[in-house]
Amino acid sequence: MKNKTAAVLFSVWMAACLLSIVWIIQIKRDILPYTDQWTRGIVPHVHGTGLFDFFRVITELGSSHVLIPIAIAAAAGLMLLYKHWYPALLLLGGTLFAHLLNTWIKQLVARERPSVSVTLNAEGFSFPSGHSMISMVFYGLLAYLLCKKIHSEKGKLTVQILSGMLVCLIGISRYFINVHYITDIIAGFTIGFALLYIYIRIDKNVSDLRRRREPA
Repeated sequence: MKNKTAAVLFSVWMAACLLSIVWIIQIKRDILPYTDQWTRGIVPHVHGTGLFDFFRVITELGSSHVLIPIAIAAAAGLMLLYKHWYPALLLLGGTLFAHLLNTWIKQLVARERPSVSVTLNAEGFSFPSGHSMISMVFYGLLAYLLCKKIHSEKGKLTVQILSGMLVCLIGISRYFINVHYITDIIAGFTIGFALLYIYIRIDKNVSDLRRRREPA
C-alpha cells in the first residue's frame, strides 16, 4: 500500500515538474499559461466576500512577520523535545534555504504579479509562490519531526492531515487574494515538496549514522 501511494505521489510530482517547466517557457515568452487563463475569472467574484476575509487571515501564517516567530518558537520546542540542537537546525536551515532558493528562482523567471500589495506581503516577482514553497517546507518538516516523537498512529495521522490542510490553505490563499497566479502556487508546492523529501532523506541518513555510532 505504501509503495503504491509513493508511486502515485511521485507520478503527480513528476507531472507537476513537467508542467512547471512548460509554464516557465511560456512565461519567459510573455504567454499567459492556459491554466491561468482558465482560472483568472474566479478571483473577482471572491473579492469582498467572507471567503476573501478568511484567506486574508490564513495567508498571514505563511508571511515572514508571522512565520519567523513561529519558526523560532518551534525550533526551541524541538530542542526541548529532542534534547538536541540538530532538529532545530534542520527546521531553520531547511526553511532558510527554501527562502533563498525561492528568491533566486523568482529573479530568474522574473514574472510580474497579478497585483502588488504591501499589506498582503506581496511584493517583487511572482513565480514560484514563496508562501506555497516555504510553507510546504516549514510546516511539512515540523510535522515530520513531531511525528517522530508521537507513538500513536492516530496522533501521527492527525498531525499529517492538519499540516497538509494548512499548507494547502496557505498556498491557495495567495490565489484567492489575487497576489499570485495558480501556476505560481502549483510550482511552489512542487519545488517545496522536492525540498521536503530531500530534508527527510537527510534526516533519516543522519539518524542511521548516529545509531551506528552508538555503543552496543
